[in-house]
Amino acid sequence: MTQLQPARGTHDLIGEEFRRHHRVIEVARRISALYGFEEWATPIFEDTRVFSRSLGDTSDVVTKEMYTFQDRGGDSVTLRPENTAGVCRALVSNGLTQGGLPRKVFYAGPMFRYERPQKGRYRQFHQIGIEVLGAAEPLADAEVIACGWHIQQELGIAEGTVLEINTLGDAASREAYRAALVAYFTGHRDRLSPDSQTRLEKNPLRILDSKDKGDRALIEGAPTIFDHLTPEAAAFFEGVMRHLDRFGVPFRKNPRIVRGLDYYSHTAFEFVTDRLGAQGTVMAGGRYDGLVEEMGGPPTPSVGWAAGVERLSLLLAEAGLTPPAPRPVAVVPVGEAAEGPALDLLQALRRAGVVAEIAYKGNLKRRMERANRIGARAAVILGEDELAKGIAQLRDLDAGTQESVAIGEIVRRLA
Repeated sequence: MTQLQPARGTHDLIGEEFRRHHRVIEVARRISALYGFEEWATPIFEDTRVFSRSLGDTSDVVTKEMYTFQDRGGDSVTLRPENTAGVCRALVSNGLTQGGLPRKVFYAGPMFRYERPQKGRYRQFHQIGIEVLGAAEPLADAEVIACGWHIQQELGIAEGTVLEINTLGDAASREAYRAALVAYFTGHRDRLSPDSQTRLEKNPLRILDSKDKGDRALIEGAPTIFDHLTPEAAAFFEGVMRHLDRFGVPFRKNPRIVRGLDYYSHTAFEFVTDRLGAQGTVMAGGRYDGLVEEMGGPPTPSVGWAAGVERLSLLLAEAGLTPPAPRPVAVVPVGEAAEGPALDLLQALRRAGVVAEIAYKGNLKRRMERANRIGARAAVILGEDELAKGIAQLRDLDAGTQESVAIGEIVRRLA
């Protein structure tokens, strides 16, 4: 019989890898709450229009990577390739655009893209992210970046990442910049990749995001947006950088960051690392002032970021920061009469926050062998003689010592 394996581009989270994965989400959830973010959970699949309308018909996500299918009712649905669009859809669908803005949202969960699997990149992957919905001020941009930096600091990986930041300007800035890019790349059209030739007609800014080696060589000589910013857009970008300085977040300007999606404006940024090979971006985002309106809501300026949990987890592994597995206490009944009191003690330990396990069967020797196999830090041995005296044998499995302790004191001693 053929042994079944995970589908290509998916993987199981077990042991150390799961603990790192859980650590990333737990820290992000806790730190984002300090910044006033509340957690939302949106469906894993959405009406396909949620993504096709928001991500743009020239994005690789829409043209090559989405898992889209018709359900039994004939509706086109798509497994979410990212979650910003879903959060904005939820804001509109739940009638939250009329009052109480800005909304500050944290999310965590699986995403799906049909990509070539490689280190840190899967077809089912996981993201954490935050969004500030309904804030037009540069302080909002700086605060979401500062929150992301804080999360990386708390994880212990901040020294291995660098914040690169750019501006995409306002509409007038982008229109002037678009014309400059069209003029430049038209002069080199024959040297552009087929994808970038298509983008030249539809969205020339997207060429700057190309990974093609020939395109990258041309991009080096392309004009930057800094020479095409309106005074208002330049002042906005200066405000973001000034607030980042006040938050103590180090950064460097990179005029080639455009992000991969169509709905961004003004701030665009990436936290990058050289510790993961080609997949160097671990957290990225920016401002997207038109996306909520695209979902049928009113104009709602917004900003946020998303981060790959797998890539952050790899940084934890690289830095040797895998959280240790919790070491349980083994409760070991000896004889049938001790089983009931042992179960009572087992639950009392758990309610006190102590990880506790009991072997389902076996004599004393086999139960102690299991205690060693699961890495227990201590064993509580209950036999008929101990029960008659109201005591248990508490064995320190690291030191190899054992003492008699009143049953009523066991939980306090181990908690």
